[in-house]
Amino acid sequence: MTARIGVVTFPGSLDDRDTQRAIRIAGAEPVALWHKDKDLKQVDAVVLCGGFSYGDYLRAGAIARFSPVMEPLVEQAKAGLPVLGICNGFQILTEAHLLPGAMLGNDHLHFICRDQKLRVENAETSWTADYREGQEIHIPLKNMDGRYVADEYTLDKLEAEGRVAFRYLDHNPNGSLRDIAGITNEAGNVVGLMPHPEHAVEPLIGTGRTDGLPFFTSILKKLVGA
Repeated sequence: MTARIGVVTFPGSLDDRDTQRAIRIAGAEPVALWHKDKDLKQVDAVVLCGGFSYGDYLRAGAIARFSPVMEPLVEQAKAGLPVLGICNGFQILTEAHLLPGAMLGNDHLHFICRDQKLRVENAETSWTADYREGQEIHIPLKNMDGRYVADEYTLDKLEAEGRVAFRYLDHNPNGSLRDIAGITNEAGNVVGLMPHPEHAVEPLIGTGRTDGLPFFTSILKKLVGA
């Protein structure tokens, strides 16, 4: 059995091809999903890739949340479908209320593009099982609206339930509260993060590391036991 992982393209998506390539390198079959698709083509998991869906007008991810493809995605994610949101995809997941909190503009008001050091805080989700808790990794980061915010109750709840998946190390690049770089839902099937693991799957590109590849091998092992 070959796992089929959908990659949604919205108007303004930038990293759909990179994400498809990362999925292919991991050994799964990428399936292109268009934002107007009303079904998910029976995929086993879905990635919402990075970019600037609908130009990030109104708020980043606010318009994409209402694309036709999101109706079956939200329904199936709540039923257990693994979903990964990368950068703009993370923003869309918060707008769709599949993940709590919101993404605001970087506190320094500038676009940032850099290699970012992270610590893996939760290695038990569908997308992080090939990491180990406490592992330090380097993943490329590029965003304008990457500041994760939530009320204190939500932040405390995320911490208490182990739902902070990744945390920024050495330098908080965008002012995210509690240095949060990524979170998961209660079931662990939905994960969102601002850095771009799809840009760190081959030693010749990105950071020169393959620190992002375990995202895609993790989900492959969950789906087919590879």
